[in-house]
Amino acid sequence: MTTLMAERHPSDPLFRADRLPHIWCPGCGIGPAMHAYAQALVESGIPLDRHVCVSGIGCSGRVPGYLNIDSYHTTHGRAIPFAMAVALVRPQLEVAVFSGDGDLFAIGGNHFIHAARRNVDLNVICINNFNYGMTGGQVGPTTPMGARATTAPYGNYEQPFSLPYLAAATGAVFVARWTSLHLRQLKQAILRAMKKRGLTFIEVLAPCPVGFGRPNEIGDAMEEMMLYRERCVVDHGAPLAALDIDLRQRDHPIVLGNFVDIERPVFDPLAMRRPAPEVEDHAPLARKEQEG
Repeated sequence: MTTLMAERHPSDPLFRADRLPHIWCPGCGIGPAMHAYAQALVESGIPLDRHVCVSGIGCSGRVPGYLNIDSYHTTHGRAIPFAMAVALVRPQLEVAVFSGDGDLFAIGGNHFIHAARRNVDLNVICINNFNYGMTGGQVGPTTPMGARATTAPYGNYEQPFSLPYLAAATGAVFVARWTSLHLRQLKQAILRAMKKRGLTFIEVLAPCPVGFGRPNEIGDAMEEMMLYRERCVVDHGAPLAALDIDLRQRDHPIVLGNFVDIERPVFDPLAMRRPAPEVEDHAPLARKEQEG
C-alpha cells in the first residue's frame, strides 16, 4: 500500500512557521479561532498583502505574530487606536483587530466604544475566555457573577459586560457571537465582516482550561467544548439585552448568532474639513413654551 504524505499543510503559507510552536496552553480556544480567521483571509478574495492584523497584550494578542501578513502587536489596550490609524491613512487595506476581552474591554474599553460610535472601518474579533488568562486568571470585564478567579477566590461580585449588547449599543454595524467549536459559522461571520464597511464586532467564546475552567470546575477544554455543544442555541433575532452568559448554570442557554447587520455612514476624517450638517434649532420653540 502506498502512503501519500503532503509536504505541507494547505494553510502553511498563512502562518509564520519560524514562530511555531505557539505558546498557548493545551485546549486553549484561540488556535481554532485563529485558523478560522486564516481561512477567511483566503476565501475573502482580498489579496493577502491588503490584510492587516493588529492586537494588544494577552494570550489572544499573540495571534498577529503567527500570521504571515502585515501585523502589529501593540501595547496593552491600544490595539484599536493603532488599527484606526492604519485604516484611516490606508483605507484600501482590510484591517482587523484580534485581541481578548480584557485587552479590548477593560483598559481598551474607551477606545472600542468611540471607534464604534464613529463607525471606523475595522473588524474587531474578540476572544472571550472570561478572565485574564496570560497574567494569572484574574477577574476581567466578562467574568460571570459568582465565578471564581485568582482575584475573587470567593466568587466575582461585579456585573460583567454583555459584549454583543455593548457593541450594538455603541454603533457597530455587524455584531455576532460564536464559539471555538462553531468554526464554520465563525469563518462565515468573519467573511461577512470583511465585506462590510464600518466597525464590525465578533465575539468568540473560547475555553481557558487553566485560568477559568479549573477554578470553576468546568473541567478541561473538551468538557467545555461539550458544554458549548449542549447549551448553545443559535438565534439571530435574539433580544440583545438577553445575551448574558453564565457557564456554571447548566439550565442557562448560551445564545449565538449574527445579531446585527445594518448600514451606517463610515467615519471619514476628511469630512471634518467640510462644514458640519445643519441641525434644526429647537431652542426658540422651547423658550416660547416656557414663556407662554
